[in-house]
Amino acid sequence: MSQPNTTQVKMNGQPKPEVVDPAVVPKVTRRRFSAEHKLRVLREADACSEPGQIGALLRREGLYASHLTDWRRQREAGVLSALAPKKRGRKPTPEARVVELEREIARLTSRLRQAEMIIDAQKKLCAIFGLEPLMEPVQSGRS
Repeated sequence: MSQPNTTQVKMNGQPKPEVVDPAVVPKVTRRRFSAEHKLRVLREADACSEPGQIGALLRREGLYASHLTDWRRQREAGVLSALAPKKRGRKPTPEARVVELEREIARLTSRLRQAEMIIDAQKKLCAIFGLEPLMEPVQSGRS
């Protein structure tokens, strides 16, 4: 919270204690609770078995009973698990995914072409030196 606007008033050359300006109202900010905090408090509340323990928990955390009620409803509806941190920013569009996949296909096609050239070179060397290939040739469905 911010400090209220104060002014010092001098009387008889002596500074008087600060007087709060009543025209300035401090801005109230709404409290926000993370999903982890809500779930932690709900677990603690569910573990309370003695009378007065939930009240002590609420006082310690600075909460109201209505918070527990709302958070329990959210937990049952699965909203709290949906509040888990998510990746921020733009979601990839289908077009971007298509472009990414086409790039991957081009890269893999290039690697396949290179592997086929190496295998052909090994076959020719085996034929030149009169050696048996170590593996039987695999027929690919490509033409």
